[in-house]
Amino acid sequence: MTRDVPSPLTALDRPNSYIGRAVPRPNLARLTEGRGEYVSDLVLPRMVHVVYVRSPHAHARIRAIDAAEAKRAKGVVAVVTGRELAEVCTPWVGVLTHMVGLKSAPQHAMAVDRACWQGEAVVAIVARTRALAEDAAELVEIDYEPLPAVTDMMTALDPQTPVIHPALGDNLAFERNFTGGDPAAAFAAADHVIEADFGFGRHTGVTLEPRAMVADFNAGTGRLTAYLGTQAPHMMQNILSIHLGMSEQQIRVVCKDVGGSFGIKVHVYADEMATAALSKLLKRPVKFVADRLESFLTDIHARDHRLKGRIAVKADGTITAFEIDDVTGIGPYSVYPRTSAVEANQVVNLTGGPYACPNYKARARVVFQNKTVTCQYRAVGHPIATAVTEGLVDLAARRIGMDPVEIRRKNLIRDDAYPCASATGLKFEALSHHAALDKLLAMMDYPKLRAEQAALRTKGIHRGIGFASFIEITNPGAAFYGVGGARISSQDGAVVRMDATGAVTVQTSATEQGQGTEAVIAQVVATALGVPLDIVRVISGDTDQTPYGGGTWASRAAGIGGEAAWQAGKALRANVVAVAGAILQADPDSLDVRGGAVVDAASGRERLSLAELGRIVYFRPDTLPPGFQAELMAVRHYVPRGYPFAFTNGIQASYLEVEDGFVKLLGHWVVEDCGTILNPQLVDEQVRGGVVQGLGGALFEQCVYDAEGQMQNASMADYLVPMACEMPDIQVGHIVSPTADSELGAKGAGEAGTAGAPAAVMNAINDALAPFGATLTEMPFTPDRILSALKQARQRGGADVAAPAGTPA
Repeated sequence: MTRDVPSPLTALDRPNSYIGRAVPRPNLARLTEGRGEYVSDLVLPRMVHVVYVRSPHAHARIRAIDAAEAKRAKGVVAVVTGRELAEVCTPWVGVLTHMVGLKSAPQHAMAVDRACWQGEAVVAIVARTRALAEDAAELVEIDYEPLPAVTDMMTALDPQTPVIHPALGDNLAFERNFTGGDPAAAFAAADHVIEADFGFGRHTGVTLEPRAMVADFNAGTGRLTAYLGTQAPHMMQNILSIHLGMSEQQIRVVCKDVGGSFGIKVHVYADEMATAALSKLLKRPVKFVADRLESFLTDIHARDHRLKGRIAVKADGTITAFEIDDVTGIGPYSVYPRTSAVEANQVVNLTGGPYACPNYKARARVVFQNKTVTCQYRAVGHPIATAVTEGLVDLAARRIGMDPVEIRRKNLIRDDAYPCASATGLKFEALSHHAALDKLLAMMDYPKLRAEQAALRTKGIHRGIGFASFIEITNPGAAFYGVGGARISSQDGAVVRMDATGAVTVQTSATEQGQGTEAVIAQVVATALGVPLDIVRVISGDTDQTPYGGGTWASRAAGIGGEAAWQAGKALRANVVAVAGAILQADPDSLDVRGGAVVDAASGRERLSLAELGRIVYFRPDTLPPGFQAELMAVRHYVPRGYPFAFTNGIQASYLEVEDGFVKLLGHWVVEDCGTILNPQLVDEQVRGGVVQGLGGALFEQCVYDAEGQMQNASMADYLVPMACEMPDIQVGHIVSPTADSELGAKGAGEAGTAGAPAAVMNAINDALAPFGATLTEMPFTPDRILSALKQARQRGGADVAAPAGTPA
């Protein structure tokens, strides 16, 4: 694996720098020894457990609840209905003001009059143990009046379809229309217009650790402590304060170890709000842990798009226009506070993004359904936009008989064209599509693979090669949520302090969910300050201890949280050399901190250990010059200013074989440009993990519903996730284009793999099936869909060779 390294030397290239080094994670030993501290492990005095009785109907009116027998059951502390809980917790509406026209109905912590999806909580059973609560839940009798369920998003707006929330007037949550350039003229003048329908199956996160919460309201202090696996502790602090009628100062959110998030743990969940409200109502700790069945019905789902797309192309391969029409279903509510319309909005923004094509038309409609709510999940909108764009580009190349690499080389934005903007107005600082393409082709030895593919086809073995170029939004700045009214901080902060022994503690608002945030923050501070990595301790995920910040989402931890830590580390180093200068009677500018000691900047000769400096500052400050006050603590915050986002780019390639409808993944390559690489191992792990999740959505994962809104595969026995034995070798390479918006120059890398993998696999499958005239554009690409496509191609007479074995007659 090779990497391009920035040159010349920068401020990051300090002596003993940890920037760019694959150092171990600080929490590695603790977690691998099974000493993690997860919410489900937490036990508090007087703690009780809550189990929710959930609606078996996708849509039903709640006529009556008989909980008398449940209240008498062994160990039951309380039985609370949605109407009763509404006296403690106010409802919310998941809209953002800058998304004009977005609407949603008020959502309660538990259903009050109607249940709007299968799995919505209706009654809370609180008991001494979870088992006793589950037993009592079986005793609750609820009289439901089933109502028509809206399940098909393609008919949700039809006049004859019932309206889920009559007060809203229809089932349209949001619509966006965009036109850039003159797409009508471009399509009229095109030599070829290629159209295709794309489908993306609804799927979910399936984290190792299910959602969990312990809410502890202390009546003596009037404070609520919420132990919660969340990506954004300060966001949750604000939301709990608003809806429980408490000040933010009365709320503490503690997020310790989190067993994976992928975006699903950055939202407000009704059952978690209910758990907090129950604690306030009962004035004691209440614990909720979702089981796997609950997770499938209550964790946010994602994707679920149907798009019509078309592309205009000249005979020489010049792409002149894109057009899409997207419909997506989001369940009965827009999820609070980030909204469920953001993904469709992202699809509009990102489609066609890597290409120098000024003509673009898009429409996106977001509709309500009686299914589990959908919202933002790893690589929000990116896999859809990339698959549509790259699928159309490949179809265009096939139509005009052009190699898929060459059509990309001809149309990708030039590497020397930056800064520039996309057709939708996205501002690109510096991307590297052509350098990434060249590097990818070298890594995979493209000519050799094409030769191998051709030779194997003569033997009846059908392999395919697929490509996917993409852009990725990272480091979202101030113009993201704040402009729409949601109190989600776009900045992050860091406090770096040195104790009397010279050891360093960092308090950061960036959070850790397994991706390595702690390691990156420690590396950055150790480098900026000039101390060994093993004396740096990182504290995160506690609103009582960390600076106010946005947390970790949208690949922002390294780029924003890391920059705040870098600036705080630099500031503390300046404070340290100022103190050392006073002690040594030397010019502070002649000193530096390296290897945990104050040294001569020019020669590197040690002048003073940090332990000795700390001893003097903390225990003998009287020996310092009059009027001099030493400060061995620094606080810094950072938010990007120059660009609303730090766009990254990359390209992926997939090599696979199709046999009897099954797809065998043989190789996968990624070249990613995420700016400055702080920790190569963590970046590559994130890219590979993202690829696996992208492959899951492309080949395996789908939440299957029937016409009544009942999920048919809500268990690990029926919901397919990618397994290690099915994954190919994933090779990762890098181009480095640092953002000038920060000193570190780091962009995000957490979602790149997911953004491009589905498109690469789709194009590889279609390449493998090209001799048969079959094309697939609906994910996941299951064996039955592949065989059905082959059958249809055969019936059309589109094959130029015999159908492969296993194709239905």
